[in-house]
This record gives sequence, structure tokens and C-alpha cells, in this order.
Amino acid sequence: MGGSGRLGAARLLLWALAAVLTVRQAASVLRVPPGEWFSDLHFSASTAAPGTLYDAGQFTGTPFAGLVLKLLAGLAAPSSLEVAWTCATLLLVGAVGVVAARGLPDPVPRRTALLAAPVLVALMMVSLPVRAAAFPGQTAVLPVLLVLLALFRVPGEKPAGFLVGLAAALQPALLLFAPLLWLTGRRPAARAAAATFAGATLLAGASLPRDSWTYWVHHLAGTGLGGSPDGLANQSVHGALLRFGLSGPGEILLYAALAAAITWAALHRAARYARDGQLLLAVAVTGCAAVAVSPTGWRHQLLWVLLAVAGKVGERAADRRVWPVAVVLAITLPSAVLLPNMAALAPVRDNVPLLAAVAAACAVPFLPRSSPYWHAPVPTVHGRPAAARWARVPLLPFWRRALSRPNLLLELLLIRVGYSIYSHIRAAAPASRSLAERNGSLVHGAEQVLGIDIERAVNRAVVDAPWLEAFFNFYYSSFHFVVPLGILAVLYWRRPGDYRWARASLGLATVLALAGFWLFPLAPPRLMPDLGFVDTVHGAQDLANPSYGAMTAISNQYAAMPSLHFGWSLWCGIVVVALAPKGRLKLLGALHPLITVCAIVATANHWVLDAVGGAVVVAAGFGLVHVLSGPRALRVTLPVQRSTAGEPDRMAAARR
Repeated sequence: MGGSGRLGAARLLLWALAAVLTVRQAASVLRVPPGEWFSDLHFSASTAAPGTLYDAGQFTGTPFAGLVLKLLAGLAAPSSLEVAWTCATLLLVGAVGVVAARGLPDPVPRRTALLAAPVLVALMMVSLPVRAAAFPGQTAVLPVLLVLLALFRVPGEKPAGFLVGLAAALQPALLLFAPLLWLTGRRPAARAAAATFAGATLLAGASLPRDSWTYWVHHLAGTGLGGSPDGLANQSVHGALLRFGLSGPGEILLYAALAAAITWAALHRAARYARDGQLLLAVAVTGCAAVAVSPTGWRHQLLWVLLAVAGKVGERAADRRVWPVAVVLAITLPSAVLLPNMAALAPVRDNVPLLAAVAAACAVPFLPRSSPYWHAPVPTVHGRPAAARWARVPLLPFWRRALSRPNLLLELLLIRVGYSIYSHIRAAAPASRSLAERNGSLVHGAEQVLGIDIERAVNRAVVDAPWLEAFFNFYYSSFHFVVPLGILAVLYWRRPGDYRWARASLGLATVLALAGFWLFPLAPPRLMPDLGFVDTVHGAQDLANPSYGAMTAISNQYAAMPSLHFGWSLWCGIVVVALAPKGRLKLLGALHPLITVCAIVATANHWVLDAVGGAVVVAAGFGLVHVLSGPRALRVTLPVQRSTAGEPDRMAAARR
């Protein structure tokens, strides 16, 4: 199959994936019973009913949006309106993806041109904004499409301005696009946008006077509708300041100053990108600023952040993935997945979408098209291709051994998200007590047959020696995460070529272990009734209680086979023994898995065969890396690279 055929097949697969995600999203929304659609929004077919739009406090749109929705509610029954609203919203999402993909700055590589639209649609379907916008009464997708159509597809200044003004009538902060049109020389369109916004707002005021007063005056452009202004759903600068505990005139003045600074910086950046031929990036920057400076910037209005992936960031090829990955993670995953639940990180964790929007609007150094790195970033240095021992197994070209140091921010993001996903999958693995105890009996019986059922004897011996019990408890609780992270940090800084394969082997071993947790839930010795084990780490457990106390709420107590406590320690030992330059470091590396296996058995947290399972997944992790990218060379000398200033950048010999 030629290159065109492969691209065509990939495009079809991506569109199929986007379609599946669309159907999945529609199914999740259509689970809402027809009688509950718009019931909390107090819509009625009569536009003369006074004060009904915001009585429940659930509707967050403008009076003009409410006027349109009232008219729609009077034209169709709730059941048919439910289906029509959901289908229309998801179709609008698809249209946004297609129009945005066609707005990429020229020249666009053929692969990007063919795959951008389905990739963007698929990402939007799993994003937090679309998952929120598809529910009743939300009109956040339509303004995005109206702006994109105005700037990319509609000929003529006045029609384009009309669409921008209509979008602003639905979401007032989008009136920022009128100054953008003005700064880019499209002044008739800017005037038409302002006139359309004013006309639509006045029309809504004449039709719904009480609701207009409630929205614009009593709630100050919707502040407080749909939730508390300081709630996490309000991802605007105003909402963040309220969450920081500020209030009153001081908060209002600070908010006004920050909003003015963000608006000024974003509009000037957007105008510069538009003149540079990056109109899609200019649109995304302006949209991000609009959400940030709005009194209420709800999650369903944050699609602009996802469009900001159109900008290129970084001079090195290894850095090009950081901004897109950060945006996709921030806009598709809950903040609790991105950052640990620590009080010191709460200000960042609670405002991740807002920080992404402000960064896109004001701070991210997007490359201009005139930059020499726009089309030719500094390449990543790779080692010479090495054939695998199994000649019939093709090496994957995208998994070539890179010798240069990967981007630190990208690594931290992936490690954090990977660990969060690991924790969620481990917690969601089957936790049937009867099945876990039955599997525990099988493992115990197998060990008796093999003559290695030493757990109870070791556990009792340690309990009878308090100093030894304290040592193993400390070792079990303290080194599980610290040692692997420390080794990864040292490799990243001192041995970047080795860091990549070591990190990949550890990740693959962990993924394989998750399969074991799902397929073979296992009760550890400390949770096996009638066997007399003492849980030295967690204290006495009530084995008559299926929850076994507070530990069950922390993690799945039956995710024991294979033992990652031992598996990760074995990985540490192998890496240290293979790479450490000094003999005493190699000795410490070899002792770590030996002490760990003693600790997991002595504390009654694992069977001996659990450690065997941990060794198997670690061996499989190293083996898969070997198969996918070839054997590790002992030493590779890097060529001398020259910087753009002409000075030699002498790269030392790198061990791989």
C-alpha cells in the first residue's frame, strides 16, 4: 500500500473513531428523561410570560439565547426536541472541526490536511466543553461555529460581521472579536458585528424586559446564574479571584485590571498572528481571552482552548508536542487527574482550564511563520538503527532510540497522567471478596505443593522481633515510589538515552500488571481468614467486615498479583546494576529488590508467587522494549552539532 493509500485508510479509521465517539456522547445525553429536558429552565412557549427565564437560576445564557430557545420549545414536543437538540449540537461540533481544520495556515502538509479534521472532531467529542455543552439549554458550540464561519467561510464584510454579532448576542464576551476585526483592517465587519449585537440585545430586551433586567443588571451579565460565582465551574478570572477569598470593591478593581491587561495583550497578539497568516491561531487566542475575562466563563465555553493547538511552540522537534499534549490533557481530563490532591496545589488544580486559556491568550510563545524553525525544527538525535535478535519482528520506526533529552514538562505531564490512570484502573479492578479469597487459597495451595509457603513463618518471626518489624514496615512504606522516581530523575539528567528505554520498560511492565489485577483478583496473606497472619503495616483488620476498614477506600486491596512493590524494585535493581559506574552503587541496586521481597512477605502484604509475577511483568517490559526498538548499544558517539549562531555545540559521548 502506497503513502496515499495509508493516509486514506488512516483518515477513514479516524472518521470512524469520531463517529463512534459522537454516538457515545449522544447516548449519554439522551439518557436524560424527556420530561426533565428544559424542566429546570422554566421555558414556556409564550414569550410574554414575565420573569420565567431565570427564576430557577439554572439557565446561564443571554436573554437573546433564551428568546430563541423559548421559540424552539414552542415548536416541538420535549421528546423530539431532546433528540433534535442533541443531534444538532453534535453536528455543530463536527462542523467546527471541519472549518477549523481548513483554517490551518498555508502551506499545510498533506498528511495534516487529511487527518486534522477527524482528529479535531474526535478530540472535541471527548473534551469537557462538548460533554457539558450537549446537555439541555447550553449554546456554547453555536457561537464558536458562527465566528469560524464569519472569519473563514463567509464572503463579504457585513455578513461576516453579522455572524460575529450574532455569536456575541449568545455569548457577550465574544464581542472581543469586533476589536480584532478592527485591528486587522476589517472595519466594516467590526461595525456590523457591534450593530448586530446591539440589535439582538435590544430585541431580547423588548421581548423579555424583566429577564433582560435580571441578566444584565441584577446578575451583572449572568454572574451567579447556573451556580455560585466562586464555584469550580466558573473558569474565569473573576471566579478564580473569588475562590482565592477576595471579595468586594477590591476584588472588582483587581478583576477589572486583570481583564483589561489580558484583553490588551490577547488582542495585540491575535492581530499580529492574523497579519502573519495564522488566522486560526488569532481566533483561538481571542476566544481564550473572551472566556477568561467574562464574569462567568463556564466549562462548556472553553472550546477555544482546544483550537489553540493550531499554534507551533518550540525550536526543537522534541518540544513541539508539549503544547498540544498540555492543551489536550487540560481540556479532556478532570483537574484531579492532572495534579495530585495536595493543598499547596489547589490554586492550580482548581483553575487548570483558566490557566490554559490565559496562557494561550497572553503567554505561550507561538512561532511566527517567518521563523527558521517553523518548517525545520532542531531534529532529535537518534542512534543508529539496530536489528532485533528476532529478524522477522519489524522494528517500529517511531520507537527509534533517541539520544537527546526529552522535554521535561512533557515527561512530568505523562508520568502524572499515567500514574493517575493506573490508580483509577487499579481501584476499578474487580474486588469480589469470595473470588479473591478463592484465588488466595489457590496460590497458597500451589506454594505448599512447591514447598515455598514461607509467608506465615517469616511473618511470625518478624512480629517477634520489634526492631525488624519496624524496619520492614518503614522499608515497605517509604521506598516504593521514591526509588523509581529518583532513578528516573538521575537518568533524565545524566543519561537521557538510557532514560527513554528505562522509562518505556517500566511503563510497559505496569500496564501488564494492570491486566493481572483485572484477570486475577487476589487476597494477600493479611486478608486471608483463618491463616493467622499479622498485618504489621496497616494494623489489625476486621476480617468479618468486607471493607476491612479504611484501607479499602484508599486502593483496591485485592490488586496483589503481580506484586508491583517487588516488580518496580526489581526494575530499579536491574537498571542500577546495568548502568551504575561504581561497584558499591551496583551492590545497593542489587540489595533493593532483595530487601523488598523480604518486606512484602514479612509484612503479609504479598505471597511469594506475587513476587514471581512481578518479575515476569518486568522481564516482559524489558523484552517488549527490546523487540520494539532493538537491543541497547553500550556507547554511541554523537556528532558535533552547530547552533544557529554558528558556535559549536559539542555533545559528549552519550551512553545508551
